[in-house]
Amino acid sequence: MNFRLKITPTAKKALKELNSNPGNNKNYKAVKKAISFLGTNPTRHPGLQTHIIHSFCGPSGEKVFEAYAQQNTASAYRIFFYYGPNKNEITIFAIIPHP
Repeated sequence: MNFRLKITPTAKKALKELNSNPGNNKNYKAVKKAISFLGTNPTRHPGLQTHIIHSFCGPSGEKVFEAYAQQNTASAYRIFFYYGPNKNEITIFAIIPHP
């Protein structure tokens, strides 16, 4: 099943900042690739290692998920999303480096 991807302004800003720095080209490519995987197979693609984050929820109580854009990398990027608000839609609300 394919999902329509909705990216919040905050996530768009993070993606734009990542793309604007030539030193982050590798990170940007990894995030873009992970976003494309989210559109086709968000919870079962092995590279994403998607899992639920139990400590908070979406704006309407949705379950929040974390997907890996990178692994075994210092400050590896993570993508946070939830399903909705519409059917077959995923909202990406944060793209951040892992601390």
